[in-house]
Amino acid sequence: MKTLKRFAPPALVGLAMGIVVAASAHAGPVPVPDNLKIPSQNAVLFTLDATGSQIYACQARAGGPDIFEWTLKAPEADLLNEAGEKVGKHYAGPTWEALDGSKLVGEVVERAPARSLGAVPWLLLRAKVTEGAGLLSTVSYVQRLETLGGTAPSEGCDQASAGAELSVPYQATYAFAYVAAE
Repeated sequence: MKTLKRFAPPALVGLAMGIVVAASAHAGPVPVPDNLKIPSQNAVLFTLDATGSQIYACQARAGGPDIFEWTLKAPEADLLNEAGEKVGKHYAGPTWEALDGSKLVGEVVERAPARSLGAVPWLLLRAKVTEGAGLLSTVSYVQRLETLGGTAPSEGCDQASAGAELSVPYQATYAFAYVAAE
């Protein structure tokens, strides 16, 4: 893996635009909370929809070995363009991986409550590392928006079920941005 690149070569931007944007652009902009907006020198390159699960494990709470709770283990989702074609996957890290082999690992910078009851929060993530020379290689920020489902249940995790895993279906839209100007 290499550290994040801070530029988007025009040829790669054009390639990404041709492959993904035409098929995955949304009808209109989603109102994004101020704390989740990407920094001004960045621009959204494309969006993808995710359909999959948030996987939780029943574990003892840190500092409270007699209190058990569902803890996020990892997401597992397919990344789809607007035509419903799989163009990648999303998994632990959090990591996004395109079919061209390029990968992005992010870190959460900000969060905001979801607009739907029972949905995982909306997030702003900064790219920590990238790998490969494809679609995700120049991404600087990722926004998780328009979430549905995915929250851990409030019950069913106790000492007897310690180590159990639970898959909770979720959907989200991920907006991928790159540094457009320095």
